[in-house]
Amino acid sequence: MRILVADPIHAEGVERLRQRGHIVDVAKGGLPADLSGVEGIVVRSATRVTRDLIAAAPALKVIGRAGAGVDTIDLKAAAERGIVVLNVPGGNSISAAEHTLGLLLALVRRIVPADASLRAGRWQRSHFEGTEIHGKTLGLFGYGRVGREVATRALAFGMQVIATDPVAAPDPRVERVPFETLLERADVLSLHTALTPETRGIIDADAIARMKRGALLLNVARGGLVRLDAVLAALESGQLGGAGLDVFDPEPPQLGRLAQLEQVVLTPHLGASTVEAQWRCAVEIAEDIDRFARGEATVGKVDVA
Repeated sequence: MRILVADPIHAEGVERLRQRGHIVDVAKGGLPADLSGVEGIVVRSATRVTRDLIAAAPALKVIGRAGAGVDTIDLKAAAERGIVVLNVPGGNSISAAEHTLGLLLALVRRIVPADASLRAGRWQRSHFEGTEIHGKTLGLFGYGRVGREVATRALAFGMQVIATDPVAAPDPRVERVPFETLLERADVLSLHTALTPETRGIIDADAIARMKRGALLLNVARGGLVRLDAVLAALESGQLGGAGLDVFDPEPPQLGRLAQLEQVVLTPHLGASTVEAQWRCAVEIAEDIDRFARGEATVGKVDVA
């Protein structure tokens, strides 16, 4: 197959495809003007596989997402053409979970402003008194692969973990609660669900108003889950005690006053940005595309119906 790698992936994934006899073009500085001969395309989160892009690639048979989320792919347009969509749902779970806990610890121990203060030559120990996460309640909105990894680590820190997810398998370690209860009980609310029409903007002013005053919000899932204007207002009023945000809508975002708040930790979509996750996602999507090309059963086929 002729395969276009539209977004940067680990070189091992490209090499695997070439070793299996596929013709691989790696896009540099944007998509090529001519997509007529492309049979497979590999993307991460930067390239949006729109209806127009699909129409411009009449030979396209398979779309590979080197990661989990497929909200940047027009699944309906793919289904209409009979195009198979593949992803790697577990490839970045550990990295995303570790980043989530990193944001949480940075918030409660005020690591970022303390670092900046010390670099500026100040010694302000009393100014940066933090809080412990031990004994606090972590609420997980979404209990898939990443949510479970986050729960495992939070439990090791001595947190109580509750979760909202109507379809995830039971876990005796974690209490399952309705969304409204999750908002009301969580000292820390962490988002780990897909972006769908139903979940877009679900963390809005009304949802935040139901949360404990001073609770923390973490988002290493999808930026569209959160209304940033509502988060800013809640941080300035004290309704939210802090926020750790790794994803935004759009990206890059216009942060405005949010970037000036000390009780916020902001990172540029780094949840999956580890050497291990990038290698795993690239290799696994390459192997699955090769299986598709050979007519074998695939591992990460996404339901596009």
